[in-house]
Amino acid sequence: MAQERTGVATFKGNPLTLVGPELKAGDKAPDFKLNANLLEQVSLANYAGKVKLISVVPSLDTGVCDAQTRRFNEEASKLGENVVVLTVSVDLPFAQARWCGAAGVDRVVTLSDYKDRNFGQAYGVLINEFQLDFRAIFVVDANDTIQYVEYLKEMTEHPNYEAAVEAVKKLV
Repeated sequence: MAQERTGVATFKGNPLTLVGPELKAGDKAPDFKLNANLLEQVSLANYAGKVKLISVVPSLDTGVCDAQTRRFNEEASKLGENVVVLTVSVDLPFAQARWCGAAGVDRVVTLSDYKDRNFGQAYGVLINEFQLDFRAIFVVDANDTIQYVEYLKEMTEHPNYEAAVEAVKKLV
């Protein structure tokens, strides 16, 4: 049975249970299988040699998640070719593609954890009560070592965008 963490996250003040370990800077980034579309799965190896800013959101169709993804899409254009910005949610790939088209988001790679929630469990962001991934930011260097982590305490709050972008800039 996967590790469960209580007392670390809330949704509108109500406690949530997160499944999986709490990752820290210096940890090796866990591998994952995420859907780029309905048929194609990708893993950490697909982004080998690149700095990865992984933005985790519960659903693109909510206000903070929408704003978070748009913000990182803007930042992505300034970070250079050696950086990839991944947005992970459990939204279906169809919904992610629709949202990106409507929002004009073209620099962020959206990946779906809908199939078996393996990313959520590996990165310690799976919300047991909702089976969604909790808001978090991971910056992973070109050698797949985590250099920056932010697990939000409250699901409806924004991450520290500036700190995440600065962590990326130190690596490029």
